[in-house]
Amino acid sequence: MTRHLDVLVVGAGPAGVAAALTAHRLGLSVQLIDKATFPRDKCCGDGLTTGALRLLDQLGLRPDTVASWKVCRDVSLRSPSGRMIDLQLPDDGQFAAIATRLDLDAALVNHARECGVEIREGVGFVDITRDGDYHVTTSDGEVTARVVIAADGMWSPVRKVMQPDRAPYLGEWHALRQYAHDVTGPASEKLYVWFEPDLLPGYAWSFPLADGRVNIGFGILRGASHKPGDMKAVWADLLSRDHVRQALGSTAVLDDKLSAWPIPARVTSTTLHVDNVLFVGDAACVTDVLTGEGIGQALLSGMLAGAAAANPQPGRAYRRAMRQHFFADHRMSNLLG
Repeated sequence: MTRHLDVLVVGAGPAGVAAALTAHRLGLSVQLIDKATFPRDKCCGDGLTTGALRLLDQLGLRPDTVASWKVCRDVSLRSPSGRMIDLQLPDDGQFAAIATRLDLDAALVNHARECGVEIREGVGFVDITRDGDYHVTTSDGEVTARVVIAADGMWSPVRKVMQPDRAPYLGEWHALRQYAHDVTGPASEKLYVWFEPDLLPGYAWSFPLADGRVNIGFGILRGASHKPGDMKAVWADLLSRDHVRQALGSTAVLDDKLSAWPIPARVTSTTLHVDNVLFVGDAACVTDVLTGEGIGQALLSGMLAGAAAANPQPGRAYRRAMRQHFFADHRMSNLLG
């Protein structure tokens, strides 16, 4: 039997959960589907900025439900000339934290389920047609919804159906990350950002996690000095640099898995909706083009879409909200970058 919903959300990452929770709180009937089962990994730097933390707090997520959550107060920045600048964030709140996406996304899914959102894991999107409402075929049957929110990533399957002639897109940035354990150097507690001369306008990072682990990696601008195909060689060179080795400590061991991913950051020029199909998170290319931050932007876009779903004209309301909250910041980041 076909389910009839106000909102179907495709993708249960931060953007999708934020959309589903927001729509649910507004009294809409919501279903959230994801082809994966949680916990599942997601390539990411794992950093949570002040903005992301405030949005997670608004959604009601408790940090103590995220196993790898680590609050960070100490920040060290290295300039292209090698000058080090040490900063300390205020101690009267949480202004920066790190949590693996394996843990964070699973905690968000659990939180949404506890709040009453219907979540179907292991159910993938297959097709979408429209006859008044949207008829969405999934790997486990059909669902009908007035609004569909696509939180299904940079290469959104929903977008491919809605815009089959859209030109291929590879993202503005490309990033690589690896986890390390047994970190005994200052990176076990301190957040590092290294503005290496050969990576500019990109940078490298080390973000501390619980239990002596770190997320360490780097990002490069597509079309700049390095190509994505060069990233493994660049990575080996970065890890051999004295200031990186000193930060990690002599006992640090890199995990076997090395992950790389493109970063979509063109929110002002991408299609944000097709009628009442709203694109959020990476599907809306909301990553900050200057810093590479994406979790806070994903959460915000999801919350805006969930609120817009309650509007008589969801697509129009969503685009207006996105212009208000994202466009000026994106243009300023482009200018500064």
